[in-house]
Amino acid sequence: MPEPVSHLVFDVEAVGDGDLISRVKYPHADLAPAEAVDRYRKELLDTKGSDVLPVTFVRPCAIAVAKVGPDGTLQGLASLDAPRFDPSAMVKQFWEGWKYYRRPTLVTFNGRGYDLPVLELAAYRDGLSLPEWFHDTGPSYQQPRNRYNGEAHLDLMEVLSNYGAARLSGGLNLLANLLGKPGKSGLDGSKVQSYHDAGDDDEINRYCRCDVLDTYFVFLRTRVLTGRLTLEQEHDRVASAKAWLEEHVDDPACAYYLDHWGDWRPPVVD
Repeated sequence: MPEPVSHLVFDVEAVGDGDLISRVKYPHADLAPAEAVDRYRKELLDTKGSDVLPVTFVRPCAIAVAKVGPDGTLQGLASLDAPRFDPSAMVKQFWEGWKYYRRPTLVTFNGRGYDLPVLELAAYRDGLSLPEWFHDTGPSYQQPRNRYNGEAHLDLMEVLSNYGAARLSGGLNLLANLLGKPGKSGLDGSKVQSYHDAGDDDEINRYCRCDVLDTYFVFLRTRVLTGRLTLEQEHDRVASAKAWLEEHVDDPACAYYLDHWGDWRPPVVD
């Protein structure tokens, strides 16, 4: 039997599917895949002010997952299908892992708006069957994909923005920095396509693992906020996670994180 895992904290990075973009967006232009991606990104930048591709036109190039135990302890961190990072293999491993560990709570930052749609559409493309995830009978609040079902998927952006009522400016980077953690690690989503085109998927996956670590520490603080952990228990979990990172310093993501590590400092009250 697998070790008990209560939560899977994960992050997805994706790049444009140039062949699909060429066929759907520009069927008569005879564009090469890279040309189609570049053209579409320029159009989006001109019309929307952002060249982020819609989830319908991307495929994963990195999926990083951290296993978390029932007491909130970090148990492991991995990039799926390393070192190949094949999109179909990563997606299959993700969903099989979720079922293998008995469907633990998925934890993301903005996963409802990006990461999960990417994974769901990838499963559709690849012909995967996910009845446990797409379970749509019984009360709606018990269905895994229900927005307010925090037992199936805990989207920390939803929690901290009161389900979209407030704009969470600064995002994960800000929330991690409030805890003394690195935040953005020299790369961000806008650069992923160029890194992928240059063949540097290792660096994308390092960045993805760092994002997962940021998400994990923000997750711990939200457990304090909601009363699931005491502040002292959070400190214990943070210390345990740091020790785990030190044991795995040969991983570039762990090494980077430790090099930029900071501790949360409580407020000074006069």
